[in-house]
Amino acid sequence: MSDTYVKFRNEVMAGGAGETPDAESTAGGVRAVVGIGIIVGLLALLGWWSGWAFIFVIGLLISIFLHEMGHFVTARGTGMKATQFFLFMGPKLWSFRRGETEYGVRAYPIGAFVRIIGMNNMDDVDPADEPRAYRNKSYPRRMLVITAGSMMHFLIAFALLFGVYSTRGALEETGRVGLGAVLAASPAAVAGVKAGDIVVSLDGTTPTSPEEFVGLIQTHQPGESVQLVIDRDGTQQEITVALGSNPNPGASLGKAYMGVSSGMESDWVDKSVSGAAVSTVSDVGSMMWRSVQGVTAILNPVNIYGHLVGTNDDPNTRPSTVVGISRASSSIGESSGLAGVLITLAFVNVFIGLFNMLPLLPFDGGHAAIATYERLRSRKGREPYRADVSKMVPVALAVMTLLAFIFFTGFYLDITKPL
Repeated sequence: MSDTYVKFRNEVMAGGAGETPDAESTAGGVRAVVGIGIIVGLLALLGWWSGWAFIFVIGLLISIFLHEMGHFVTARGTGMKATQFFLFMGPKLWSFRRGETEYGVRAYPIGAFVRIIGMNNMDDVDPADEPRAYRNKSYPRRMLVITAGSMMHFLIAFALLFGVYSTRGALEETGRVGLGAVLAASPAAVAGVKAGDIVVSLDGTTPTSPEEFVGLIQTHQPGESVQLVIDRDGTQQEITVALGSNPNPGASLGKAYMGVSSGMESDWVDKSVSGAAVSTVSDVGSMMWRSVQGVTAILNPVNIYGHLVGTNDDPNTRPSTVVGISRASSSIGESSGLAGVLITLAFVNVFIGLFNMLPLLPFDGGHAAIATYERLRSRKGREPYRADVSKMVPVALAVMTLLAFIFFTGFYLDITKPL
């Protein structure tokens, strides 16, 4: 068994890098300047491309930092020893040590971690530090520490939504169908349809949902013309659109096609402080339910395969990465401003918080499941039961492989078929 594999395995099971602080030097110098310079340069390039996407990504990085801060603060507060607190993953770029903890930045701008000693039976700990190991603390303390990251995401979501709702108001549907992106050279673009137009009627029928709007279009044949009445900035206009044939693979291939996205129109409604609080609780609950549905859909191999081969074009079931979400946040920022970007960030925080609690290693939920299993197997008056986590290594590596597949699939789709 190679040393590289053993190191990788132990770090996956322990939730972070496994260097011994007293044996590993801190990082800095030319590599730090170049590495951090590249990261800052990429962020500057993102800001040049889209200020809204830049705000979203910075907010996401702050959220990741606060996730780890939740673990760190609760670990220190419950008497555990945290040896490392790093933003990002991979080789060290820059670090410094304060007391028993090394803080710093690593090379790959994904994720972050706090290294707490003794996460499981595979984690070697100095006998002098054994009383401060995670595995030797009480069940309530372990559960507090391991769930603190996800709880932080929910707190962020509550704070963002309440801040938006109490100052800007809440977006509520008006009951009208609005038009979004208009594809270049599409029938809609040729006819003069613009993003932001509101559908008043299509051939005399007023659609009450995007699905009904698409259905009305597909009752016609490619080449036929429809009379579209739209509301543009408070003025109604009638536009004749000559429908084309849908070129996109999937169930709609070859059907009548206008070439414009649609959704329910929303408008800002002022909220009192109490109303903002009620809406915040309600919307976080709604986001949690939608996140559960999203996790189920994204982990379904059939959905992933369908998106790859083009037989599934449902955006609610496709995986995405920060590339796709950043593009979406740019569009949201252009239409809804800062408030829209912050609401999007709140939803992403809820999704991450729930996804992270899946009861599988290397997620925090996997560690919580092991702690719960050990609690159930322990008997009063006896030595606490400790699970042999080495038996879970194949499962953890399978989960890592699945996550890598989902990530690269999402990245490919975000590049080739932007949301």
